[in-house]
Amino acid sequence: MEDNDLLKVRLEKIAALKAAGIDLYPNDIKPQNTTSEIISQFSSADSDALEQLTQKFSIAGRLMAMRNFGKAAFIKIQDRKGQIQSYIAKDILSTAAYFVFKKLDVGDIIYVSGKLFRTKTNELTIEATDLRLLSKAIRPLPEKWHGLTDVETRYRQRHLDLISNPAVKETFYRRSRIISLIRQFMDRHDFLEVETPMMQPRAGGAVARPFKTHHNTLDMDLYLRIAPELYLKRLVTGGLERVYEINRSFRNEGIDTFHNPEFTMMEFYRAYATYEDLMSFTEELFADIANHIFGGLKFSYQGIEIDMTPPWRRISVNDALIQMAGMEPAALHDKAQVIEFAKKTGCDVKENDPLGKILMAIFDEVVEKKLVQPTFVTDYPVAVSPLSRRSNSDPEIVDRFELYISGREIANAFSELNDPADQRDRFEQQIKEREAGDDEAHEMDEDYIHALEYAMPPTAGEGIGIDRLVMLFTDSASIRDVILFPLLRDKAPIKE
Repeated sequence: MEDNDLLKVRLEKIAALKAAGIDLYPNDIKPQNTTSEIISQFSSADSDALEQLTQKFSIAGRLMAMRNFGKAAFIKIQDRKGQIQSYIAKDILSTAAYFVFKKLDVGDIIYVSGKLFRTKTNELTIEATDLRLLSKAIRPLPEKWHGLTDVETRYRQRHLDLISNPAVKETFYRRSRIISLIRQFMDRHDFLEVETPMMQPRAGGAVARPFKTHHNTLDMDLYLRIAPELYLKRLVTGGLERVYEINRSFRNEGIDTFHNPEFTMMEFYRAYATYEDLMSFTEELFADIANHIFGGLKFSYQGIEIDMTPPWRRISVNDALIQMAGMEPAALHDKAQVIEFAKKTGCDVKENDPLGKILMAIFDEVVEKKLVQPTFVTDYPVAVSPLSRRSNSDPEIVDRFELYISGREIANAFSELNDPADQRDRFEQQIKEREAGDDEAHEMDEDYIHALEYAMPPTAGEGIGIDRLVMLFTDSASIRDVILFPLLRDKAPIKE
């Protein structure tokens, strides 16, 4: 039957139910069990043991399948925990309940209660002695109820995706568990969870293009935050020496399998620590998550085994460019040679870009995808690190690392710049780059510099991309698979 025909049949059933005085959307039912509770408790019970039970079990969920045999039927009911079978028989149900059953469709939300038994095929089943309709589905589930496979539809209508694809639901249960594990880990290490503004008068804390809005009452422009960094560091200055925030941030940039304009990350700051301390801390955090999720430190991601056994590889930006991009050591400090190399590799760079920025463009284009196993890349150029502390050994680089796994950045950390004079100089350099056409360069933030002038303790901070981390721990190829409602291009409204 075509969808319009199916819709017509369902509307006829609805009319019949209404005519019989059946409430299509009652709100007086409270199921006492879930499918997983029943299955886990009685999965090993044989028929004789089940027959001895006197209690009744009740569940509510979506009708996912139906096999009719005249005056009897087997149905599958799906709740938040899984599926279970129920046996429906005319001579067991009341006349009213059986009338309702005959008007049911796959997709309806129903309630059944009854005793447990095993079928001839040994399947644990609820013999329904009561059945109620809780919510009538007017529209049929997609693709004849055999699963939603069209990627565009899955993302646009996530409710159908979750109904049709149990693995998708499991991904988001795991996402929630990962975030819970992170919170537990941070709490054990005496970090305080905080909240900072999502609307900010200046877009600071990262090099990115912001979304802009306007507050009418105050008549002022505001920006959706690109990072919570500058506010979190104010808290460290104020004496909250270990803080973290699991936050939503927004960047007005491209969309691909690794990027969504609205994303989740955790940023944390720890006084009296260095970026090197955070390497060990990050290894410990990721290992903790892996052990809880997989029961070990090795797992498969997109067909490749990832080994999180510490210590992880550490390599400087320059060594990575030499070893993995094939650059000559002497050429790293010759801007003309670096520009020539960048253009050969397809990088879009400008003659007036700082040397460090051009080097990182080469790194992003050539090296990043080769970093499959967990790798800390260190010693970043000052030019691309406006908030990082300069290295004591080389003033042209900073005490910073980025963590790469499976060819993508997962975390970014550094020893924080707490010298207000140096910070002002860095902001002023960023302003020059903005005036030269780089609209992602950092703005001047006088309020933040003012806070630094009250002395921020030596501090290290880190940002971890939660969406990318979840991708890794759920074997998801696209960031859209781990965000319930990823941003999509607008399209015409759904029509009848």
